[in-house]
Formats: sequence, structure tokens, C-alpha cells
Amino acid sequence: MSRPPLLLFALLCSLSLFAQKQHRQLPLDTAIVSENTVRIKGKAVPYEVETGVQPVYDDNGKVTAGLHYTYYRRTDQTDPNRPLLISFNGGPGSASVWMHLAYTGPKVLNIDEEGYPVQPYGISDNPYSVLDLTDIVYVNPVNTGFSRMVEGADREQFFGVNQDIKYLADWISNWVSRHDRWRSPKFLIGESYGTTRVSGLALELQDNRWMYLNGVILVSPTEIGIERAGIVEAANQLPYFAAAAWYHKQLPTELQSMELEPLLAEVEAYTRNELLPALASGMDLSDARRREVAAAAARYSGLDAQEWLDNNLMPSAAYFWKNLLRGEEAGNYTVGRLDSRYRGVDARAAGERPDYNSELTSWLHSFTPAINYYLREELGFRTDLQYHMFGPVHPWDRSGDRTGYNLQQAMAMNPYLNVMIQSGYFDGATNYYDAKYTLWHLDPSGRMRDRLSFKGYESGHMMYLRRPDLEAANEDVRTFIRASLPGEKPARY
Repeated sequence: MSRPPLLLFALLCSLSLFAQKQHRQLPLDTAIVSENTVRIKGKAVPYEVETGVQPVYDDNGKVTAGLHYTYYRRTDQTDPNRPLLISFNGGPGSASVWMHLAYTGPKVLNIDEEGYPVQPYGISDNPYSVLDLTDIVYVNPVNTGFSRMVEGADREQFFGVNQDIKYLADWISNWVSRHDRWRSPKFLIGESYGTTRVSGLALELQDNRWMYLNGVILVSPTEIGIERAGIVEAANQLPYFAAAAWYHKQLPTELQSMELEPLLAEVEAYTRNELLPALASGMDLSDARRREVAAAAARYSGLDAQEWLDNNLMPSAAYFWKNLLRGEEAGNYTVGRLDSRYRGVDARAAGERPDYNSELTSWLHSFTPAINYYLREELGFRTDLQYHMFGPVHPWDRSGDRTGYNLQQAMAMNPYLNVMIQSGYFDGATNYYDAKYTLWHLDPSGRMRDRLSFKGYESGHMMYLRRPDLEAANEDVRTFIRASLPGEKPARY
């Protein structure tokens, strides 16, 4: 028997309202715990892994978001002074997946020795993880990974340089309290935009949460608010150009035959002593000197002298990615932005910039299935939410970025605080020479020189994807943490 039309209409309305109320929601306060063992440097390390969500509160104590995190704790050691490493990735808008599944954690992506994706997708044990020395928590800021705002929350409290730092400092303080880690020596590690984040957190945690850090690790750092625009930024690209050209065998024979680091030392000296002063001269530079600089820069970069002249001695990085391998002999490939070891194929050989980022396409190819499989199937974190590899966080308020200066102030106020920068020589987005420049200007006085260090690797932005650098970079983190544990030494100058 058919239903009366009005009854049918009412039923459909009720079903519609019911469906509207069923949102893909994140539980705002939950945790799932499991146990496992990994062999690190040949020794078995048992650990507990906790993946869950902890609330974000506003100034009135109201829950405004839930942050998803994954926490690894070694279980055969009970020392309350065991170090804690808090890890962030970048973007802004990037999930904490990259360092989680490819660098410091007990699991690493299935990729080849150079970092290229392989199938079947998945993960394996990381024999170089720093979990033997330090417990680790990977944090996804709002709208990255599974982290989400609550319905009706104000976006402006999250999506900006200083907003991000403020709410994350409060969240970290709560997390440390919940997990009884106040006695632990604490370290922050951030990659790319994550370096802006952790640089600002160093002072925010210290000033407003009274949490003093032992170390900050900046992986492929941004400018962190330290000014280097204009001719400095243009000149600083040459050492990176040389590295990428060397990798692709585009340099003259006498340079191509050199080891990379001695070659880069030579190019750095030329950049500082010759190229930068030439750019500062502008139109006052004589034609003869201009041609001389173009010839030298061409020799170091793989571009030709006319290209340097046509670009006023300042070819852009995008131009370099498009043109380094242009020409039939070089294959008309583009090179990657974040890792210039990667090559791409454009629709046209001509143009000013590549059609796409060949390296990022490769990474998303392998990381996306792996993190979804790992969290959902191995760790049991089941949700209908999409895992945001890159989440909706824009527009991002970049005003008032003084994070580098804040890090310097935190170091000055805290004699225990050390800083290490790690960079890949083939990174064209946050190039290694810019990273050195940032390091030099973190403390232009030189009075904290012994607390600042730089490590370079023959790979790109995510230098740990290359297997030899995965081992070397983790060992550098391990060495840095050990050196930053003061023991009984008082915090005083």
C-alpha cells in the first residue's frame, strides 16, 4: 500500500535532516595504544606507540580543535630524564608525515636507495631511528593530517605565523603535563615551514609556558623572518645551482671532477667575494666586469653566460629548474624544486618554469598510501576523515614574523639551548647556502657560535630519503641531542 504523500514528504525531510547531522567528525580526546619492537643499530628497542587526539583550548577554556599526534615511547627504560623530541613538518598546511615515516621514527617508507617510490607500497623498520635515545611525538597542526577545527571555531586563531605558535605552545604544555614529561630534556625539530614554527615556539614556550628547551633542529629552514631579499637572495642561489649542475654533470670537466663539498666551498667564496658585490653595483658595473661575472657564474651553474646577462646576473630558481637540462643533448628535462636530483617532462621545452614539481609528485605517490595504511590498519586509528597531506590553511597570516630573532633571544636567555641546521645540497626551495646565511645571522655577534652548527647532505629538501643520508642525518641528530644534555652543569654564563 502506498504511503500518503504528506507522510512520505515528512519521512524524506526527517531522513534529510538526519543525514545533514552526520558529519565526518574527529573524536576530540582519545588515544589508541599498541606495542612493538624495532632493531636500531643492531639492537632490539621495544616501544609503545600511542596515536590519538588532544584538544586545543581557547583563552576561555573552550575546545576549538583537536590535534592528532603519534607518540613513540621506549618501554625498557624508565629514566624520567630521558629526552623528548617534538616533531613538526611544514607547509604551512603540511601534515607531520614526512619525518614521521621517513626520518626519525621507527618506521620508514618503502622507497629505493635514492628515495624514489616503489610498489607494493608500505613501510618497514627504520634501523637508524633515534628512538633508541629519545622518545618522539609527531604533531599535526590544525587542518593537517587528521587534525580539525570544531564546527564554528574562528579560523583566524590558527592560520598565521604567530597564531600557530601561540596555540601550539599551549597544546604542547598540556601534552607534556598529560604524559608526565616535565623532567625530560626537550627538543623541537621542524622541517621547512616547521622551522619557522619551532623557532617561534622556542621563545613562546620559554616566556609564556615556562618550558625551557635543550635544543632546536632546523631541517631545510625557511628564512625564519631574517631578511635576505633582493641581491642577497639572488646571489645566494649560485652555490645551489652549482650543486644541482654537478649532480647532473653539467659543469666543465675540471669542476665536474671535484668532490662536491670542495667545489661548493669554492663557489661559496666566489658568491661572497665577487658575485654579491657585483650585484650591489647595479648599473655602475662596467660592461667588461659584467661579462666577466656572467662567464664565471655560467661556469659554476650550468647555464650559459648569455642567460646570466639576459637575466641581469640574477636568473631565478624557476628559470634554472626549467633550463638546466634544456636541449636535446641534456634530454630537455626539468629538475625538481625541492630536490633537484629528480627530473620531469614538460609539454614544451621552452618556458620560464616547469609545469609541475617532479619531486613532490614522486613523494605523494609513495607517502599517501603508506601513512593511511599505517595509521588505519597497523595502529588502528579508524576514521572516515581524509588524511590531509596538505590541508586547507590559507590564507596564512605571515605578518610579524620575527621567529629567527625570537630563537636568538631564547638562546641568549637559556644557556642550555643549542641549535642545529640540516640541509640538502640539492634543495632548490630552501637552499643550503640560504640556511648557512640564516645560521650566521642568528647570532651576528658570534658570541653563541659554539651552540650553533650546520650539517649538509648530498640530497634535497627531505635529505633523509636517500639511504646514506638517512643514516648520517639520524646520527647527527643523536650526536646533537647527546651534546645538548648538560648533566649537572648549571645554566649560567
